[in-house]
This record gives sequence, structure tokens and C-alpha cells, in this order.
Amino acid sequence: MIGDLAITSLRGGAIDAISSADLDRKTALAQESATRWFARRVSLRSPLDAALPDRPGRPEKPVLTPPTQVEKRSLHTLKGRIALLHAIAHIELNAVDLALDIVARFATEQVPNSFFDGWMLVAFEEAKHFRMVRARLNDLGADYGDLPAHDGLWQAAHSTRNDLTARLAVVPLILEARGLDVTPSLQAKMRQTGDLESAAVLDVIYNDEKGHVAVGAKWFRFLCAREKRDPAKAFQELVRANFRGPLKPPFNDLARAEAGLTPSFYRALASISHA
Repeated sequence: MIGDLAITSLRGGAIDAISSADLDRKTALAQESATRWFARRVSLRSPLDAALPDRPGRPEKPVLTPPTQVEKRSLHTLKGRIALLHAIAHIELNAVDLALDIVARFATEQVPNSFFDGWMLVAFEEAKHFRMVRARLNDLGADYGDLPAHDGLWQAAHSTRNDLTARLAVVPLILEARGLDVTPSLQAKMRQTGDLESAAVLDVIYNDEKGHVAVGAKWFRFLCAREKRDPAKAFQELVRANFRGPLKPPFNDLARAEAGLTPSFYRALASISHA
């Protein structure tokens, strides 16, 4: 299906995927654009590329609500597990668009092609995650769109649309790193309830997310070195300027450090984030 699509360039394919409200098409386009880019069968950008939309394409459901209005349920019930998986599916869908947006929005930045290699691998894997979680929802008699979801992830990205260093600070190094903090306990709870299938999906996501944070940390440090900025200090300044939510402990220091995100980056922010 996707093989016949006219992907004008990597940027063009990313923009088409972001714009698509058909989620099967979105994830397939993300993965096909990545595959063609890895094989160097498409250029980085083209005059034929469409314009980058302000917001990603979405189906009519789920209804988007403020994060405070998304109901929390116990994982010891089927409804609770479905609600958690639905929330994760929503996060993974946003992560597909965020990875593609970094590529499309910053395609004119002076960075090596390996920058785009890294983010298209992230986009490819986030698309895989969304499909896995959606398939698990289907196994449980539900689907993505059945419950409300929150709109905070895209809003966080929108505030950093004009600054690549700020985007890297907020998206991979705060939002994705948060996944490293919370996922192990969710895996354990899923296993306690006997839902080993859902726990196995979370295992795949957790292991891949370490790599995604590592891509963010690598390029954040690259840009800081080029600008002769101290990475930890720059991170703290950018987070204070561009991120409103709190940085909540406990932190998964080991997984974060494996990804190149050491406590010197985030510890100072945790103590003042509630102020």
C-alpha cells in the first residue's frame, strides 16, 4: 500500500505522516519514510514537500481533554488495564509525530545526516509501539479512541518549535525520560495482575525508549558543544524557560545514565520544580 506512495523526500514523507488522520497510514508512512531514508533512496528535502501542519492529523476519537480530567483506574481491573494501555497508546502516537516533527521542522539545521538517522529510527520504533499497544487493546476488546486522552504532549512540543536545543531538552530528555522512570513499576503491576502479554509489550517499549533518550542526549550534547555551552546548565535553563510541569522523583537514575542523562542534568530541577 505505502510502497506506491510518492514520498518526495524524507521531510516530505515525515510531513505526510504527521498530517495523516488515518493512523494505519500514519504509522506505515513513518516506517516507509525511515526505510527509504536508511537506504538513501530519498533526499533530505525537496521543493515538492508539503507545508508542515501546526497540529498532527488525528481521527475524531479520542476526545482530547486537559490532563487533570483523564480518569485514573486500578490496574487490578480489566477496565483499569485498558485505561492504562489506552493512555500509553496515546503517548506512543504523539511520540511518532514528535520524532517526525523534529526531522521535518529542523531539516534545514546544520547537522550531520546521522541526526536524521537517529530520529527516523525513533519514529520507526514509536510507530511499532503504537501498533503493539493498539493490538493489545484489541485483544482486550477495546480500541484506541474508546476513552478520552490528554493534549499536553503536543503542547509541550509546540512551545519549542523554533529552537532545536530546547526541543531536545523537553521532548526526549524530559518527556521520554519520564517513561524510563514509570515503566518498570507498571511492568511489575501488570505481571502481578497476571497480564503477562501487556507486560511483554511494555518490556519492548522500555528497552527501545532507553535508545530514544540516548539519541536525544547525544544530539543535545552535540549542539551544546558547538555553542560552547555546559550541557547540564543549558538543560536547566531551557527546561525552566520551556517546560511548565514538575520533574517528579523517583528517577530511574541507572536507565537515565545508560542513555547519557546523568543526575547533574535533572536533580537541581526536581527540588525547585514545585516552586
